[in-house]
Amino acid sequence: MDLFFNPFDNLLCVLLGISFTVWFTLLLVFIIVPAIFGVSFGIRRIYMKTLLKIFEWATLRIERGAKEKNHPLYKPYSNAIIAKEPTSLEEEIKEIRRSGSNKDLGSTPEFEMSDIFYFARRGVESIMDDEVTKRFSAEELESWNLLTRSNNNFQYISLRLTVLWGLGVLIRYGFLLPLRVTLAFTGVGLLVFLTSVVGLLPNGRMKSFLSEKVHLMCYRICVRALTAIITYHDSENKPKNGGICVANHTSPIDVIILASDGCYAMVGQIHGGLMGVIQRSMVKACPHVWFERSEVKDRHLVAKRLSDHIQDKSKLPILIFPEGTCINNTSVMMFKKGSFEIGATVYPVAIKYDPRFGDAFWNSSKFGMVNYLLRMMSSWAIVCSVWYLPPMSREEGEDAVQFANRVKAAIARQGGLVDLLWDGGLKRAKVKDTFKEEQQKLYSKMLVGTQEDRSRS
Repeated sequence: MDLFFNPFDNLLCVLLGISFTVWFTLLLVFIIVPAIFGVSFGIRRIYMKTLLKIFEWATLRIERGAKEKNHPLYKPYSNAIIAKEPTSLEEEIKEIRRSGSNKDLGSTPEFEMSDIFYFARRGVESIMDDEVTKRFSAEELESWNLLTRSNNNFQYISLRLTVLWGLGVLIRYGFLLPLRVTLAFTGVGLLVFLTSVVGLLPNGRMKSFLSEKVHLMCYRICVRALTAIITYHDSENKPKNGGICVANHTSPIDVIILASDGCYAMVGQIHGGLMGVIQRSMVKACPHVWFERSEVKDRHLVAKRLSDHIQDKSKLPILIFPEGTCINNTSVMMFKKGSFEIGATVYPVAIKYDPRFGDAFWNSSKFGMVNYLLRMMSSWAIVCSVWYLPPMSREEGEDAVQFANRVKAAIARQGGLVDLLWDGGLKRAKVKDTFKEEQQKLYSKMLVGTQEDRSRS
C-alpha cells in the first residue's frame, strides 16, 4: 500500500481541515454567537448600502447605454388603462345613454342595447388591467438589480455591466449560497435538537423560558441564512399572550421574519417528512396548534382549538395569516373571517419587502418549496420592514367580516399596500357565480327601482 502513497494527500487533508475550521469559526463568531444574544455588528446594513450604490450605478449605465444605442427595449412606453374616478353602475349607464341619445333612465327605464357597452367595456378593462391575477406574479421593478430573473428581457448593453453581472453570479452562488445553506442547516438542526431536549423538562417557568430562548436563537440564525435585514417599528405594540397576531402574507419566510423578534404559537396542518420532524420537536417545547388533515376543514373544531388556546393567558399569542395564500407584496386580499369570530384581541402586523434586493414572493403554482428557498438563498438579500399596529378588538354591532375588513384596511394603510376585497383563493379557483350574480342584481335593481319610482310619481 505504501507504493501508492502520495505525500500530497496528507497536505490536502490538512488544508481541507484548516479551511473547515476557519469557516465554522467565522460562522460561530460573527453569526451564531450574535444570534444567540440578539446582537448585530452592522455588517448586513453596510452590505445593503453598498448594494444600493452598485444598483444605482448599474441603472445609470443601462440608461446611458440604451440612450446611446437607441435601444428599443428601454424606450419609455405605457400600456396601462387611464384610471377613472370610481362611479356607480347607474351613473355610468346614464352617461352611455345620454351620449347615444337624449334618453336617460328616467324616461326609459327598460333595457336598452346601449347598456351592453358598459359591461363590454368593464370586461375589456378587467382583461387589460386585471387587479387580481397580477397579484399572483412577481412584482415589477423599475430598475435592474443584477439578477437575471428580475429582467428576463435583458440584452447586452456594455462590457462593464456584463462583467459586473458575472461577478455577482460568482459571489451569490460561490460564496453566499454555501454560507446560507450552512446556516440554514445549522439553524434547523439546532431547533430540532434543542426543542426536543427542552421538551423533556417538566412544564413550568424554566421550560417556557428556555423554549423562548431556543426558538429566538434558532430563528435568528435562519434569518441570517437569508441575509435578512429587518426593521421593526413600534415594538410597544408587539402581540401579547392570549391574543392573535394577524399579518399579510407574501412568503413562507414571513414566519421566520416575525418569530425572530418574538415567540408565537404556530397554527397549521401536520406534515410528514422533514417538516413533520420539525413540528413534532417544536410542539414538545411549546404548545403550538397542529391539525390533522381530516380536521382542517372542520371550522368548528379549529375555532374551538384556537379559542381554548387564547383563553390560557400563559400561552403564546397565535400567529395567523388570514389571506390563506401568498400575495406578491403589492396588496392585501380578503381576510378569512374564522380567526375574527373567536372574540380575542387582534394584533395586526404589516410586512413590506423591498424587491430591489430579491423577490420574496412565493408563487407556489410555479416553484416548489426547495426551488423557492434556493432562489431566496441565491438572491442578494431579503430586506423588509415590519410594523406592529395597536391592538384591535371587535366593536359592538360589528360582525366578523366587518372586523376582518377593518383590520385588513389598517394593515394595508400602514404597509403602503393596495386594499382589495377579492378572495386570494382565486389564485387556484374560478370566480364564484355569486360575483356575477351580484352585478346582474345591481342592474336589475336599477331598472326595477327606476320603474317603481316612476310609478309613484
